[in-house]
Amino acid sequence: MRDFHFSNICTIIGLILAYMWIGWDGVFIAAILILMEVSLSFDNAVVNATILKTMSEKWRKRFMTWGILIAVFGMRLVFPVLLVSFATGLSMYDVSHLAFKDPDEYSKHVLGANVEISLFGGMFLLMVFMHFIFDESKEVHWIGFLERRLSAAGRLKSLEVIIAITILLVMQALLPEQSKLSGLTSGLVGVVLYITINSIMSLFSVDGHQTNKSLGVSGFVGFMYLQLLDASFSLDGVIGAFAISKDVVIIMIGLGVGAIFVRSMTIYMVKRKTLDEYVFLEHGAHYGIGALALIMLANSMHHISEVITGLIGLVCILLSWWSSVKFNKINNK
Repeated sequence: MRDFHFSNICTIIGLILAYMWIGWDGVFIAAILILMEVSLSFDNAVVNATILKTMSEKWRKRFMTWGILIAVFGMRLVFPVLLVSFATGLSMYDVSHLAFKDPDEYSKHVLGANVEISLFGGMFLLMVFMHFIFDESKEVHWIGFLERRLSAAGRLKSLEVIIAITILLVMQALLPEQSKLSGLTSGLVGVVLYITINSIMSLFSVDGHQTNKSLGVSGFVGFMYLQLLDASFSLDGVIGAFAISKDVVIIMIGLGVGAIFVRSMTIYMVKRKTLDEYVFLEHGAHYGIGALALIMLANSMHHISEVITGLIGLVCILLSWWSSVKFNKINNK
């Protein structure tokens, strides 16, 4: 439990702040939001661990210090404000003023920007999933008959980009006329951001011949990739949070504490080498990400309950864990 001491302390502080803000109602709502964020983000923690285990100890510490500040204030407060500003044409100051002074109106704007938010996050996560599933160098396969064929298909260069752009164009055709341009732009930004970050990470991938400078750049790019991944996961939670509360302070407390728990889970898995012990967990997490991506894309036209999103991700993780246990028994590990 040592790895979760900081998360437990943050939970206590967060619930105290929620009580000071609006009383016991705030404590109750914040607790629900914490549970929701954690349940939605099991697969996020696993994928974070796959990236973090390749990073230096210095960047792991920054993930738990700078990264937490970015996750709590940046991704759960500033990022939604930025997206609402982009979708509505209002200045960030005006949107921020609405968030604290007129939460009902701010909530309407957030929900009104659902198309842009869903397509940005959905396309980014879809690229994460396809990059994993079409990886021709992948040697471990969970659903062997399917994954071997998909890995072989990965020999076709830029296959994931072709599929992503095709899906985005189909989605745009189905959107209302007033959302077509902004939806297409948001989806393209998600695709381009993923390609950019992934390309830079590949450029500075560990090959045994890196300088200290290139290792530092690699750590920084990996750190930024984790923040973008967290942002994409958090978007669905932010939208869902407004169905529970319109108070941005309580939402930030609940989702922020939940994000801290997800980071603690990530560090725990890296330290305990959980991904080495349970070889299919990474697969389950990526299938969960693929499901979340499709749900977010569908959310741009019709709301799908966050309960379904959380359950699908949890089922994927549990099934992959169970398969890993069976695999270890068969191989006497």
